[in-house]
Amino acid sequence: MRDILLNVHVVMFSLREDALHVLLTPAEGATWQLPNAQVQSHESLENAAARAFAGQIDKRQAHLEQLYTYGDPDRDPRWRLVSVVYFALVPTNARQASGKMRWFRVDHLPPLAYDHTHITAYALRRLRYKLEYSAVGFQLLPSEFTLSELQHTYEIILGEKLDKRNFRRRILGSGIIEETLHHRRSGEGRPARLYRYRPDAVAEVKARRLFP
Repeated sequence: MRDILLNVHVVMFSLREDALHVLLTPAEGATWQLPNAQVQSHESLENAAARAFAGQIDKRQAHLEQLYTYGDPDRDPRWRLVSVVYFALVPTNARQASGKMRWFRVDHLPPLAYDHTHITAYALRRLRYKLEYSAVGFQLLPSEFTLSELQHTYEIILGEKLDKRNFRRRILGSGIIEETLHHRRSGEGRPARLYRYRPDAVAEVKARRLFP
């Protein structure tokens, strides 16, 4: 009987260089894989997930959420591997350390080891789905942002253009953001108002397509 190992993998997304990226770490050969850690007997799954990217991203800056559990007997030829997968969202202005891990565009990924291509694709589908009915997209933004930046973030993740007037009407009507006293000037014209996510707002909104 093969040994049974329990580990966690983390699909970490962040917006950079005007595109959605995922964090990967080198694997055997010329392949890459998702950050991972074997679960120790004394720790929780979430602590193991945080340890998977320790030294690269500050845990306090990452929104961590459990995604799915993979346990197919043939996932790894060496042993029976059960993986609890988390996805994490990191804001664009998060501080990051240098190391072996690298950010790759989700639409230009290198060869991935094992079933990590499937896992990454599923995490992206879940992110897009949650974007339509929750406020999860705010986890990828700085604490203050313009409405244009917010819309652009949703367009990058969803992979589609959104109607400006309709988007602003729905996002302002949802009650999950509030205007700050700050403005940002970019080029000529009137300074843009800065908004922030309301911490007391309900994250899970009832409208299925809040951000169509």
